[in-house]
Amino acid sequence: MKLNMVKALNLALRQEMERDRDVLVLGEDVGVDGGVFRVTEDLQRRFGSQRVIDSPLAEAAIIGASVGMALYGLKPVCEIQFSGFAFQCFHQIENHAARYRQRSQGRFHCAMVVRMPYGGGVRALEHHSESEEQFYAHIPGLKMVIPSGPRNARALLVSAIRDPDPVIFFEAKGLYHAAREEVPDDPEMMPLGRAQIVREGRDLTLISYGAMLRVAREAADTLAQEDGAEAEVIDLLTVAPLDRATLAASVQKTGRAVIIHEAPQSFGPGAEIAASIMERAFLSLEAPIKRVAAYDVPFVGFARERATVPDVPRVLAAARETLAF
Repeated sequence: MKLNMVKALNLALRQEMERDRDVLVLGEDVGVDGGVFRVTEDLQRRFGSQRVIDSPLAEAAIIGASVGMALYGLKPVCEIQFSGFAFQCFHQIENHAARYRQRSQGRFHCAMVVRMPYGGGVRALEHHSESEEQFYAHIPGLKMVIPSGPRNARALLVSAIRDPDPVIFFEAKGLYHAAREEVPDDPEMMPLGRAQIVREGRDLTLISYGAMLRVAREAADTLAQEDGAEAEVIDLLTVAPLDRATLAASVQKTGRAVIIHEAPQSFGPGAEIAASIMERAFLSLEAPIKRVAAYDVPFVGFARERATVPDVPRVLAAARETLAF
């Protein structure tokens, strides 16, 4: 059946809750209203208010309660309505969720998933459009997952729920209703920490994830049509752990790399990706690595959203400069 990302995520949650009675959902408005983006729609009717819990407007309480549930043996999937609100619970994520395996010398695992809509694309107000994946990717003990479409969103969420450690799961708001894909009825999983080559190429590697993958693929198509250059496109899918081997192998083949992400450029994921390429494929590089990212300013108001988020013309300019070096 063809589903958009909202419906695909909903399917993953429903099937995992049917499979495992320890899986539960909690967050602001996730029950009666089905979530602000309707990802949890109809789940409370199916599973009851003991397993789909409408929480108070208290992000620290959502994560703190989820940590306690996970240590007890449950598998909470909690929702923070927008990633910009997560600073209210960041201490619970960093101080507790990420550390319990080490703190207990492996006696306890903190199997929980924190879902957060992130990024631009819906012309939202302040604190509703940020891309802050670099904060979570930097924390040892956390996995940082960002799907790019309905099918891999469903498969990655299933894998995240079944993972024994805490997973931060970012969902690009701009992708929720952007496209529909064939999603199989049977549960499907994808390994965390493994990137995918979604377009083969020989001249240049474009590296991206989440909503920016569409931008990378469009740029690759334009380069092929207008410049005769075949770009390889990598979808990271998981920012942490980073699939360094796939990145290095691609750049060893193409000799050039452009990294595209929606987070601000300075100290963003692109810096770590570039450093990893330098460490593993330096002698294969034929041009400096380029980064196309958001500018180092707070996310601007919705009227100028398109000026903030990387687009195809910016990627093409970086790619052509790299190819001409």
